[in-house]
Amino acid sequence: MDSTAALILGLSLIIIMFGMGLSLVIDDFKKVLLYPKAIFIGLVNQLVLLPLIGFALISMFSVPIEIAIGVIILAACPGGPTSNLITHLAKGDTALSVSLTAVSSLITVFTIPLVVNFGINHFTAQTGEEFHLDVIKTITQIFIIVVIPVFAGMAIRSKKEKFALKMARPVRIASAIVLALVIAGIFIKERENVIPYFRQAGIIVLLLNLSTMILGYFSALIFKLNRKQSLSISIESGIQNGTLAITIATVLLSNATFAIAPAVYSLIMFFTGGIIIFIGLRGKSSN
Repeated sequence: MDSTAALILGLSLIIIMFGMGLSLVIDDFKKVLLYPKAIFIGLVNQLVLLPLIGFALISMFSVPIEIAIGVIILAACPGGPTSNLITHLAKGDTALSVSLTAVSSLITVFTIPLVVNFGINHFTAQTGEEFHLDVIKTITQIFIIVVIPVFAGMAIRSKKEKFALKMARPVRIASAIVLALVIAGIFIKERENVIPYFRQAGIIVLLLNLSTMILGYFSALIFKLNRKQSLSISIESGIQNGTLAITIATVLLSNATFAIAPAVYSLIMFFTGGIIIFIGLRGKSSN
């Protein structure tokens, strides 16, 4: 990916995270104290079980190293604004979803380079290929493109709430358009490999998405959370920040093939998200 494309992708992620910040308030972080069990279960699913399931699925399927590393990058990422929207539309606990996204976005600034480097070292050990995320540099870059825009959005929300609420929808639309263009660009760049990569990555990211959502839902029920909270944890466990994963692959690791799995996932999640919205609405109407 050339420097111009990398800059555009980085700016698009900044806009997306700024838009998420416009929807957040300080109380969203305070909810960690109000819902400690729900937050803890959600974070364990997202930060621990999700990467483990990713590794397990890669071990079960014979996939190229590029796909394996892309899946690990994806599994290391937090939820994104899309998970909050899907939760809202599915009539889940939106406050819990937003709080989980906010907290996991902060924590994964530090866990992403550790998980990704472990995955890279594991899958390239016998190939002689060298890819590596500089931990300090990566933390700094993710902090700049994820955390700072979120807090900038929150600052504007606290001072100009009407403006923030008014801008939230246009920012979401702009973000979706940019993401679509980025995915299209990746597929065009790798057009010769798109069909085989889609076959290989499609199955594994679909299974990652579905298995983590199912695990998230039933683990929440086992610990006696209510249905709305369980639905939120399900979505947060399975709907990841695909744009961040693509940015890590193409900008931080400078390898567009690592972005294939996150790009395929970004398409698939809208279909699975639609299914869970249907299930959520159906369950709501039957209550």
